Amino acid sequence: MNDNGREQARLLARTLGRERIDAVYTSDLVRARETAEILAAGLDTDVVALRELREIDVGEWQGLTWPEIEDRFPEGVEAWRERGYGWEQGETYEDLGERVVAALTRIAARHPAQRVLVVGHGGTVRVTRAHAAGVTVVESRKGSPAVENCEIFRVLVRDGRFSTGAAN
Repeated sequence: MNDNGREQARLLARTLGRERIDAVYTSDLVRARETAEILAAGLDTDVVALRELREIDVGEWQGLTWPEIEDRFPEGVEAWRERGYGWEQGETYEDLGERVVAALTRIAARHPAQRVLVVGHGGTVRVTRAHAAGVTVVESRKGSPAVENCEIFRVLVRDGRFSTGAAN
C-alpha cells in the first residue's frame, strides 16, 4: 500500500468513527490487512485476518502485469475476454463466491445483531454484491461497476440471508 492508500484509509476511518463497529475482519493479504488496521485504530476491537477473504487466485497470472499476461498467455487472454477468466490454475469466480460467502456467513453468525466491518478486495466485494442481489457471480461481472478504494458497501444479514438494505 502506498501513502495515497493510507490517506484514503485514514479518511474512511474518520467517516466510520461516527458509527458503532463491533468487530473488524479482513483478508490476510497485506494491503487489506493494513487498511483494516488503520480503520480499527480508533475502535476497541481487534482485527481478525482470514485467508477466506482473499482476492481471487488467478493461478499462473498471479503477480504479472497485464502486458506480461498478454505476452505469455494470449489464448488465456482471449478466453478471459469471452468468459471472464482465462487462467488454468487458481479459482473460478464461482469458487471465489463460495469461499467468500461462506466466510461472511460464519462472521455474521458469530456477531448477531452487531455491526461488523469487513475489509476485502474488488473480487470479494463483487461476489458479496452478487450474492446480496441474488444473482450469480458471472452475471454480476457483466457491467459491474468498478470497486473503488475504501468504498463502503453495506450488507444486512438477517436469518442467514444477505441483502443490500442498510441497518441503522
